Amino acid sequence: MIEIRSLRRWSLLPLRLIVGYGFMAHGYAKLVRGPGNFAVILQALGVPQAHVMSWVTIIVELAGGAAILLGAFVGLAILPMAAVLVTAMVTVHLPFGFSSIKLQAITPHGAQFGPPGYEVDLLYLACMATLALAGPGPFAIDGLWRRAQPLQAVRQESDDCK
Repeated sequence: MIEIRSLRRWSLLPLRLIVGYGFMAHGYAKLVRGPGNFAVILQALGVPQAHVMSWVTIIVELAGGAAILLGAFVGLAILPMAAVLVTAMVTVHLPFGFSSIKLQAITPHGAQFGPPGYEVDLLYLACMATLALAGPGPFAIDGLWRRAQPLQAVRQESDDCK
């Protein structure tokens, strides 16, 4: 019989997958729509160097998302990703309150929603904090690298003794 304790380490994998994929999906959407279009939005929000920050945001979302998805450099990748989230939360979502789902009407074309609040930003931040504190979990490049380090030290000691 499988014990719950042995399954706990797997709880980090879904967090890593959804955070990584979510960031990559948002970065890809900005890239496909054009960094210039995103720069116009940033400029309207009063962000300095909007064109540069457009590219920085896209790169953080794509590269950071890939790093989290793969479990590589998780502790480092989370820092710029959190900065992007906090910036989006403060500049865009905060005025619309907490809830990310604001059903306004049901039309023949489907549901219509109002602007999202900061709820999803907080959920992403909570997931990223969990990954930073607990580690990336199984199937992570960070974990493979950590396991390889003692082997390299043993090989070095063996070579030094020759």
